[in-house]
Amino acid sequence: MPANNWPRAKGNVSFWYQDAGGIPAPRPPLNGDTKADICIIGAGYTGLWTAYYLKKARPDLNIVIVEAEFAGFGASGRNGGWLTGGFAWDHKRYLGRSDESSVRAMVDAMGSTVDEILAVTSAEGIDADIHPTSELLVATNAAQLVRMKTELRQRQHWGEADRIRELSADDVQARIHLPGALGAMEITPVARIQPAKLVQGLAHVVEALGVRIAEQTRVQDIVPGQVGTPKGNVEAPIILRATEGFTATLKGLEREWLPLNSAQIITEPLPPSVWDQIGWEGREIVGDFANSYCYCQRTREGRIAVGGRGLPYRMGSKIDNRGSPDPETIRHLIRILQRHFPAAREAVIDHAWCGVLAVPRDWCATVGLDPKTGIGWAGGYVGVGVSTSNLAGRTLRDLSLGRDTPLTRLPWVGRQVRRWEPEPLRWLGVRGMHTLLNAADNREAKGASQPSRLATFGYWLAGH
Repeated sequence: MPANNWPRAKGNVSFWYQDAGGIPAPRPPLNGDTKADICIIGAGYTGLWTAYYLKKARPDLNIVIVEAEFAGFGASGRNGGWLTGGFAWDHKRYLGRSDESSVRAMVDAMGSTVDEILAVTSAEGIDADIHPTSELLVATNAAQLVRMKTELRQRQHWGEADRIRELSADDVQARIHLPGALGAMEITPVARIQPAKLVQGLAHVVEALGVRIAEQTRVQDIVPGQVGTPKGNVEAPIILRATEGFTATLKGLEREWLPLNSAQIITEPLPPSVWDQIGWEGREIVGDFANSYCYCQRTREGRIAVGGRGLPYRMGSKIDNRGSPDPETIRHLIRILQRHFPAAREAVIDHAWCGVLAVPRDWCATVGLDPKTGIGWAGGYVGVGVSTSNLAGRTLRDLSLGRDTPLTRLPWVGRQVRRWEPEPLRWLGVRGMHTLLNAADNREAKGASQPSRLATFGYWLAGH
């Protein structure tokens, strides 16, 4: 059956839950007013890591997590399974309230998240199909190769020289048979994970520590000292917002962070004859240096998962319908699969899904706690939330406990930027960026020797 046949399944949150045995049975909702020392909004990676570290530091704390759907409903249960520790933001934008040594400290802290997560999952017995490996970002044309070398120099300057190295075309082909590869940037250490298994395992661990997770409890409003829901109110001196891409659904925060859409497809398990043609024995996580980039993994059972941008943004910051992607996005991802992995051209597409990630106006992540209101936040990860959420959780722990630590002095702490423009301006800006990035990729694929200026203009248009 050709790969461009329609996927067997769409949405229903993500394939990862199908792989993990289905959507989990919901925990009970809030059943009336209650009090807590700390209330966390959102039971994804950020909320769960925060609760985990808080309970480890202070077992006596009464912590309540309120969740609109179920733990891991959002990006934590839908992402590409890349645990990278990568710094995906503009280093220079953090210099406004710090210096270069502080930004390098943040780069180092991000890099440490991989080992930290591996250590916790091992200690707590969380089975998330974790496979330590490396990340390969491949250049498949001359313009991408220029962009790759620029990125290498940038990362070396900011302190990642020991984590990255350049691979030649022959080096890449020895790892994975990817047509047109001219070279790659390899990053270590990283890991491939099964994201739904990680978030569900973490939720069970947190619950066993005594944290109450009230699912099916949608937040209506947040004011100092109180979180309001239709199922009752939570009174707490500290309230931590861990809603990432769903932040725009909260009253008064519609323009705080933009919910940017990302989507994935996954094949059926491929036979050994196909893997003999592809290689990929190291199970590296694989992406490219296209402007409208992709992210891929070889799963535990020998499937290929391919992710990337499709329909980038819905007017009015609307959220997808339980992960159901639009037809053009599916076609776009199938084209990427066929281009990078032609040996899998005939594979059946088993599932397609999508989700949102949070984008601040300057595309840089942030974490903080306002001591005047007791309201804290973390998010705006722009696609690297698997690792960043762990650093955010440890940082929110220290901020909530009033600690002055190296984590609380990192330059993303307390950093806030202006809100996104009202509609239709933000829709026009993001859609314009998306159109220009695709046009730049088309121009570069036709033989341009340098990166297209269309991409530069596209990024400027949306504040990237």
